[in-house]
Formats: sequence, structure tokens, C-alpha cells
Amino acid sequence: MFYSGEMAPDQLFELRRRTFDTPQFRGIEFIEVEAKSIVNPVPGNYLPFNWTINPYRGCSHACSYCMAGDTLILMADGRTKPLAQIRPGDTVYGTVRRGDYRRYVATTVLAHWATTKAAYRVALADRTVLVTSGDHRLLTDRGWKHVTGHECGRGRRPHLTINNKLMGTGGFATPPYQGTDYRLGYLCGLIRGDGNLGSYHYSRPGRSNGDVHRFRLALCDEEALQRAQAYLSNLGVVTKSFVFQEAGVGTRRVDAIRTSARAAVAAVGEFVRWPSSPAPDWRKGFLAGIFDAEGSYSRGILRIANTDTTIIATVTSCLRQFGFAHVVEGPYGDRCVMYVRLLGGLREHLRLFHTIDPAITRKRTIDGKAIKGKSPLEVVSIEPLGIELPLFDMTTGTEDFIANGVVSHNCFARVTHTYMDMDAGKDFESKIVVKVNAPELLRAKLNSKAWKGEHIAMGTATDPYQRAEGRYRLMRGIIQALIDHHNPFSILTKGTLMMRDLDLLLAAAEVTEVSTAFSIPTLDDDAWRKSEPGTPHPRRRMEAVARLNASGIPSGVMLAPILPGITDDLDGMKRVVDAAVGAGATHVTPIFLHLRPVVREEYMGWLQEEYPELVVDYEQLYRRSAYGPKEERNKLSRTVGTLLDEAGFQRKGPLRRGLTSKRTEPNAPNEQLSLL
Repeated sequence: MFYSGEMAPDQLFELRRRTFDTPQFRGIEFIEVEAKSIVNPVPGNYLPFNWTINPYRGCSHACSYCMAGDTLILMADGRTKPLAQIRPGDTVYGTVRRGDYRRYVATTVLAHWATTKAAYRVALADRTVLVTSGDHRLLTDRGWKHVTGHECGRGRRPHLTINNKLMGTGGFATPPYQGTDYRLGYLCGLIRGDGNLGSYHYSRPGRSNGDVHRFRLALCDEEALQRAQAYLSNLGVVTKSFVFQEAGVGTRRVDAIRTSARAAVAAVGEFVRWPSSPAPDWRKGFLAGIFDAEGSYSRGILRIANTDTTIIATVTSCLRQFGFAHVVEGPYGDRCVMYVRLLGGLREHLRLFHTIDPAITRKRTIDGKAIKGKSPLEVVSIEPLGIELPLFDMTTGTEDFIANGVVSHNCFARVTHTYMDMDAGKDFESKIVVKVNAPELLRAKLNSKAWKGEHIAMGTATDPYQRAEGRYRLMRGIIQALIDHHNPFSILTKGTLMMRDLDLLLAAAEVTEVSTAFSIPTLDDDAWRKSEPGTPHPRRRMEAVARLNASGIPSGVMLAPILPGITDDLDGMKRVVDAAVGAGATHVTPIFLHLRPVVREEYMGWLQEEYPELVVDYEQLYRRSAYGPKEERNKLSRTVGTLLDEAGFQRKGPLRRGLTSKRTEPNAPNEQLSLL
């Protein structure tokens, strides 16, 4: 779910618990709170709206763990990216415990958000510096610890002290500037390591000129080949791609680039000449190129092999230039192969990768490597900066990530569990947090001079028309405030209770732009009763879509979430699509089931009870990503697109023209309402 910036209980003015002994609410406890804010920013820039309102709190997260935006995060391709630039769907490194050690594993970013908090600077013995909030947690050799805390009283919690040792490799090196010197160095290393370059002269009957000019570079890894081709093109040498060798049993396909033009071959020869006084950027490029051509990294051993003593000497000279300890081993065998092996373990291996940036991803993976705590990462100071700064955080599948070389915790739990000591299962269903002052807070926000009248989306984290709304009637006050300020909005729900407020929606449509949508993943009675027993019948929801559109209120249908093996059959989806088109739906959008941490555990427990034969399939389907395989998501979109075409659906333009200010990323996964 989206981060909503909501407050923890100790930040609320008042908290009351109530139960109502009526059939509609039996077994449900309402936790009434006086919230401090109700209009909350949506993090990132991958959604078509900036702001959201959630008057009820059932399943969301509101982590306070955050770091400065320029903190470098270790991505799964071995490179780094500033925390502020991370987006949901990115793949980063996290950790899992296997045996005696935590080990690095690739994990998916599930959410990303920003906040403003008092900032602290944490300095380590190796000169790594972290700027974080005091609530942030870091992994030490004695477990997870907050940046700040107290030994007793309300603020008591495990926290960093001087000489605590953090776990990881320490601060990351700065990536190289890939200018002309770097590119020439890269081409020199790659082509001298793996290329074929030369001009030949021989007599050929019937021809006066027997000169042959040839440049060819053949590699198994497209990343290095594509980089070389791009660099050559930038330098004025055009090459053609071709398949050098097809894949065979136990062998990979080899692709290649080539040119036979005399001027081009001569130019390549100039590019790979040894410089008399190589610049630092040339040295970085050369190390990257020779590593892509002749380097290897496996079982914790990083080395570069060659038989040419000049190449070996250049490799060692470049390593010394940047302070890398190494040894030369060999020569071995008939070919007199020599190896330059890098010393210093994972810390130095990562430093080399980040310093030189080789192109081949598979050669720089650290999957499965253990975190052994040998780096000098003792805390030397923890200082408050005395100011509040924009800070960022994200949620990953492993609930941690690697920030500036240290293991950093993030929180992913339902808010009631995180802040109110409730479990993520039954409590989520039976204890509803109600922001009873939501309409008043909204009016105050809309009256603010800082408010620019942007579009507000409702239903992004919890359903605004869940059963509690029947008693508390918060949405009528919220919609009336939006009407009074002519503020555009949209509503996503599974609840037909929205029809109670049709009069207000019609009034809103007279003064601003309004759109609605219903989540209707299936029309099958059995699947509905098992997966959404607390929601109105899906046919009633579809009738609401038709009534809204007939009344002039744009209403669409979200096939969300589509449950693999349960509601993804073609006939079932066709019934939903046909009914949606018949109801005049403005859009019909499928969303593949998301299984994020905590939700996954609850869902898999339900699946074991209701569809035990599908458990193994789900474990395989969601083994790598909480969003399921990309190919399955794409297949679902294509299938529903075909069904819409067959049903004669007329696609319409955007409903909120001019009201969005965020760019939608094509690969960002769509959001779904909570299933559980």
C-alpha cells in the first residue's frame, strides 16, 4: 500500500476504543483517533496523483526509518543509485540469514517515500558517513539498533553508542566519469583482451589489391559488446553486429561486431595504442575493459588472466594507481597464463567494481556472499545536525537494504501492528482505526494558502466505503468540503455504500472533475465468498458502476486483484469485461495479485485452507517478486485488452486532464486494494 504519512499513536491528540453489539459490527473494535493530518502526499513519481485521503486505517505502513536522499544504495546489478532516485520495482541487494551468516540477496523494492525529520550524522572508523533520522535502524554485530534512544523511560530502545560496529563493507566508491579517456581505456582493455584486429596483404589471382583489413570482437555477454559498439560509434567507427557462434550443448551463444573498412580498422588501431602517460580515467576504463574481456569473479576470488606480460604489467600499474592490493600468480601451463588476483575480500571487490564500472553484470554479482564484519565500521560519532531535512526510505522484500555499504533496516508491517501492538492478521480485520476529525482536517488543509487545489485520490490504501463508513459517515463531510473548494478528486472502492453519496457526487461534478472506480475481480459467487466475504456482491458493484455512469459520474472497473488459478480463467474474466462494458465503464484495468511481506503470510494461510492444491504453484510464482512474474502481468494485460476489443469497448481520453503533475512510468506496477 502507499505510504500515507500518518501519525503514530503518541502523535495523536486522543484515542478511544469502542465496540458496537450489532450484527453489522459484531466482533469489530473501532479505535477512534483525533488525527493531526488527513491529506497525505503520495511518494515517488510513478502515479497520476500527488495526494491521498484515507479516513480509515486498516492496512498501510508509516515507517519513520529514513535516510538522506544522496545515500548510495547497492543495486542488484552491482552498481549504486541515490536513495532518492529509487523506485518501486527496482531490484536492490538486501540480506537473509543462512546458516551462521547473513548473506546478500537480490530483493525487490515494494514502496518508496519521503518525509521531513530531524537529521543525525553517523560517522564510522573507515570515514563512511550516514545522514539519517534518529529512528533509523542499522545492523550491528550485536543486532539491530536505532540511531538514537535512551537507556530508560519512554524512549528506551536499543540504540547506537560509540564503538558499536556496523555490518557491511563500508562506504561505496564514486563511479567513473565515462568521458573520452575512459572510453579509450575501455576499448583498449576489451579489444586487446578479446578482439581480433589487423591488416594483411597477400596476392590474389585476378586482383591488383590483396589487402585485407579486419576488426572483430566476439563476446558471450551483450552488455560489453553493446558498450564497445556504442563507444566506437561515438568515436566515428560504425560496426555491424552478427552471430559469431550459435548456442550449443553446454555452450552459450556468442555475438560479435566487425568492420572491414580500412579507415575504420586503422582508427580502431589508434584507439587501442598504449598511451605514454595514461590519465586516471583511462586507467579506470582499461581495468573495466580488461575485466570484461579476461576477468572472473567466483567463490570470492576476483582475478584477471592473460598471457601478455605488457597487459599484466598495465593491469598491476593501474591497480596500484588506485591503491588496490594484489598479487600476480603464474605463469601456468603451456600458454604461460598469468593471473592478477585482487586482495582485501568483498570490501575491495566492491570498491573495484564501483571505481571502474565494468559492463558485464554477471561478473559483479555478490549473491550469496556472507557478511562477516571484517571491515573497520566502528561508530566514532553520532551528531544531531540541528535541522530537519528531507529524508527517504523504502520497503523491500527482505525488509532491509544496503546503504553506503552498511545493512539498513526498513519496516513493512500493517500500521496497527507496527504502532499499536496488534497482529497483522485477525487484528487487521477486527480493529479499525477511525480518524473521526477527518472532514475538519480536510477543510483546514483546503483553506491553507499553501494548498494548490491538486487532485486528491481516495481508496489508495484502505477502502473509504468499508462497513465502518455506514456508522461514521466521514465521507459525506469529506466530499462536501471538496465541493465547497471546487477541488478535484477520485474514489476507488469495493463498497456500494458510495451510492448513498450520489447526491454529493453529482453536486461535485457541477463544480469540479470527479471520477470513481470499483474493484471487481470476479463475478463468480464461490470465488467471491471465499476471497472477499465482507464485501458487497460483485454484481451489486457492477450495478453501481452502471448507475454512476448513467448519472454522469465517470466510473471504471478494476479487475483487482486477479488471483492466479482462482479468478484468472478466460471465461470468468470475459464475464467481468462484458459486464463492465455493458455498464459503460470508462476504463477496465486488470491488476495481478501483489503478495508483499505480511500480506503474503496472511494470504498463503488463507490459500492453504481454501485452495491447498495451489500452494506450491504460488510459492513458485512469487519466489522472486511480490508482484509475480512480469511475463504473467503482461499476459494478463494483453488478455484483458483482447477481451475489451471483442466486447467493443471504446477507449476514452484521460478523465483528469491537466490535473496530474506526475509522470507515469510504464513498468511501475499498478496498485490494488487490500484483499485481506
